[in-house]
Amino acid sequence: MTNGEIRTSDGELLSVKLKKVESRKRTGALILVLPLLLFIIITYIFPIIQMLQRSVDNTQMNDLLNNTYQVIQNWDGSDFPPEEVVKTFYNDLKYLSENKLHGKIAVRLNYEKGGFSSLIKKTVRKLDSFDTNGNYLQQFKEIHKRWADQEYWLALKRATVPYHGRKYLASFDFKQDFDGSIVRIEEKKRINVTLWLRTIYVALGVTLCCLILAYPIAHLLSVLPTRYSNLLMICVLLPFWTSLLVRTSSWMVLLQTQGVLNDFLVFLGIVADENRLELMYNMTGTFIAMTQILLPFMVLPLYSVMKTISPSLMRAATSMGATPFHAFRKIYFPLTYAGISAGSILVFVLAIGYYITPALVGGAKGTLISNRIAYHMQSTLDWSYATAMATILLVGVLVVYYVYNRVVGIDNMRLG
Repeated sequence: MTNGEIRTSDGELLSVKLKKVESRKRTGALILVLPLLLFIIITYIFPIIQMLQRSVDNTQMNDLLNNTYQVIQNWDGSDFPPEEVVKTFYNDLKYLSENKLHGKIAVRLNYEKGGFSSLIKKTVRKLDSFDTNGNYLQQFKEIHKRWADQEYWLALKRATVPYHGRKYLASFDFKQDFDGSIVRIEEKKRINVTLWLRTIYVALGVTLCCLILAYPIAHLLSVLPTRYSNLLMICVLLPFWTSLLVRTSSWMVLLQTQGVLNDFLVFLGIVADENRLELMYNMTGTFIAMTQILLPFMVLPLYSVMKTISPSLMRAATSMGATPFHAFRKIYFPLTYAGISAGSILVFVLAIGYYITPALVGGAKGTLISNRIAYHMQSTLDWSYATAMATILLVGVLVVYYVYNRVVGIDNMRLG
């Protein structure tokens, strides 16, 4: 020891030695988690970044009609485009036709204005009949009357912008008009806001149903003798060992009008044969199936918290004159807040993005926003629209988690 400093047998300062040991431990830990970190980045972070980009990216369309984009930006849209713009569009369209690429712009332009797909295809078939010394705009109008509609040219101008956020507006039943103003879409086409509200309603409802059913189950698991609690735990975990598709299909067999449940109720005389319950292809079936499937995700967090609560606390409260209900409300229930909040956030996040069960059991009346995303991915092929809604859903879940962490996260950690 020199001047209060401790040295090891090899003459090195002990503080320096400890820092080196700590550094080696951190390096070793980083090496161990590096494969998992890379896996998360490749399979999770990169796809999310691509999703965010695709929701605003229109560069493919811009690349295909780049020359048109360069000249059409000078057109103010107050009248039909000048001859230079129309001629440039003709040259771009002819090049795309020769290289079999016109189908791509036909699909993308149809997202901007209905009827554009068939218009492009018909125009391409008559490009060879154009008089290169004549009036291009007039020849376009002669091919199809839609070219005489100024909105199609305005849609062409808007469709060539490389980046835009119009899909986010459409996700909430709004649109950007050709003059730049933001307006609501036609009432008969407003469906997304309804789906967002329905999705939140289902997620909250299923979470509440799971909490009501899981609380007594978790309590029984925590107080029963080991041999009985193990058997009950197997029953809780059994759905995890069965395919989600199989469980959903089983509910379809149980809940249909001529299904097992209705047959049993008719047999007992609870309902008449001609008044069988409608439990399929509506919100009722969606609630029943999703609650059963997500129930274990509520039971397990509750059980893990209840198992740590000493039974002596309730006995002490009752011995001091409290009724069982008052003791439960003042002592036991507050100690389970951590499990309630953890189970609720877990079930809510899973329910808000559920897809298979609402699609099979809910039908048209049980359609959620996740089914709408899948529809645009598989049917309309409007991936930018689908990714915009998926991004909104992701941000919404992150906001919910952030609020949960700020409001109850610290308290839960203290209770734990």
